[in-house]
Amino acid sequence: MNMFDLMAHRARVTPDRPALEDLHSGAVYNYRQLNEQAARFATAALTHWDLAEGDRIAFLGHSRAEFFAMLFGCAKAGLILVPLNWRLAQPELEQLMADCGPRALVFGGEFTDSAFGLKATGHVDTLVDLDGTASACRPYDQDLAATDPDLSPHPERDPDTPWYLLYTSGTTGRPKGVIQTFRMMMANYLNIGLAVDLTGKDTLLNVLPLFHTAGINLYSSAVFIAGGCVLVARSFEPDQAMDVLANRATIFFGVPAVYQAILEHPAFSGERLRNVRSWGCGGAPLALPVARRFVEQGIRVRTGMGMTETGPTVFLLDEADVLTKIGSVGRPQLLTEVRIVGTDGREVARGESGELMIRGPNITPGYWNRPDATREAIRPDGWLHSGDVARCDEDGCYYIVDRWKDMFISGGENVYPAEVERVLVEHPAISEVAVIGVPDGKWGEVGKAFICLRGDTAAPGTDALYSFCRERLAGYKVPKYFQFVDELPRNALGKVTKQILRQD
Repeated sequence: MNMFDLMAHRARVTPDRPALEDLHSGAVYNYRQLNEQAARFATAALTHWDLAEGDRIAFLGHSRAEFFAMLFGCAKAGLILVPLNWRLAQPELEQLMADCGPRALVFGGEFTDSAFGLKATGHVDTLVDLDGTASACRPYDQDLAATDPDLSPHPERDPDTPWYLLYTSGTTGRPKGVIQTFRMMMANYLNIGLAVDLTGKDTLLNVLPLFHTAGINLYSSAVFIAGGCVLVARSFEPDQAMDVLANRATIFFGVPAVYQAILEHPAFSGERLRNVRSWGCGGAPLALPVARRFVEQGIRVRTGMGMTETGPTVFLLDEADVLTKIGSVGRPQLLTEVRIVGTDGREVARGESGELMIRGPNITPGYWNRPDATREAIRPDGWLHSGDVARCDEDGCYYIVDRWKDMFISGGENVYPAEVERVLVEHPAISEVAVIGVPDGKWGEVGKAFICLRGDTAAPGTDALYSFCRERLAGYKVPKYFQFVDELPRNALGKVTKQILRQD
């Protein structure tokens, strides 16, 4: 299937159906209007901003409706969109800009200083101001209004043509730009859309950042393909989210930290949120106590797993297995193939742990400007090395045991921190925990647990925590050190950044 104009198609089939609403600005678009905005963006980029097919255009701003006009506008013009992580420090942004080499930067007014700083250091030629408040910039709204948009579908292209770049969080080293394509988006739609029965009647509340694959594809892009409506929140605000989930949304996807906040909201109840028919969670495991409390309210939160490199959907848990398969990410979805291999490259026996390998049309062609990293991650036969330790049970459900890089060896035994974390979070005083390996003169490495307490709970003693773990874990898995912290360091998707803990 060649790359065709998704938004032009939607505008032809369901022109008056609601497509997109910005919960911050109040802007509302039906599919005809969203297609027109995308076409105006494409024309403005090629004429007013002097871009050409294949050029990169970066975006620095909070989540907003204009992002999707840019995304589908880039598809029309043959440009490559680069959403930037607005949480990064200026030197980190400069590093990404130097890597992708964008000709233009579209920015929200809240990032004016950063945008001008990037231009002053020579990382971009043209600045485009979304909010029209900065001088010496192209005005986004005025330039789009001044165009004569071509509403006809863009020419068909190779489905593996780079469409947008998403930079990895850098938790394992220098960030890499993962190439995203039309083929990946369509494969993700089939993988996740069929699994959650997406239709044109669905309304999604999107609270995740749009510089991440989950913000774009779980489930926004799939909802657009199905003809539903996306409600874009500037960020996750518990009060706003509870109101929208209670009154408008039919589907929702969040990370564990978001579900914890929903659970703790004073207005939380299953009856109030009965309008939402499908709940999804990813980015990190959902703790068993949290999953149980949602089930008690009649809400089954389905966990899944994917990567930026996989578009992202690979696994999703069935609703019926939410408690019986707690900790599982479910089974591989329709257009993805998986296997688990040992260090010798051979598949391991059922129930044994090894590295998760993934193959299918949802796999990225590679990393921008990084043929070395592409060759290391993706084999010639198409198999992607995920870097995750996984196992598969007798029912075909998969479990992500840990990251290869997080595993440590204590006294000659492999220790997977995620296993230890799952035990510790069962302690009634503990809200969150992260475990790392630290050097030890006798054992080589031992565990160190960083613990966040639940509410105003008193901190348990080291001996009590050791005993709690020892009743549930082999001795070599029990942390030697316990440190209480107010919060754990996280990246934009809510994943704990353990390299920061290792620096302490």
